[in-house]
Amino acid sequence: MKGSVITARIDTSAKRDAERVFKTLGLTATEAITIFYKQVALRQGLPFSVEIPNETTRRALKNARLRRNLKSFDNVDDLFEDLEA
Repeated sequence: MKGSVITARIDTSAKRDAERVFKTLGLTATEAITIFYKQVALRQGLPFSVEIPNETTRRALKNARLRRNLKSFDNVDDLFEDLEA
């Protein structure tokens, strides 16, 4: 039986992106939220790892946001060659 209503504000692009995934999975937003709540109850916590990033990760995320110290490649082969080096 459905009886409770949840009201939340969320970034428009995050909502759009998530709902695109839900549609691909054949879910409505309501069904996805219900699954999330059921998993929280079942696991007695969030159903995914939530961690505070360490200094190296924070620096990498900041650089990525600012588009600093990023490598770029002309094609996928060059990317994979660099990854193997």
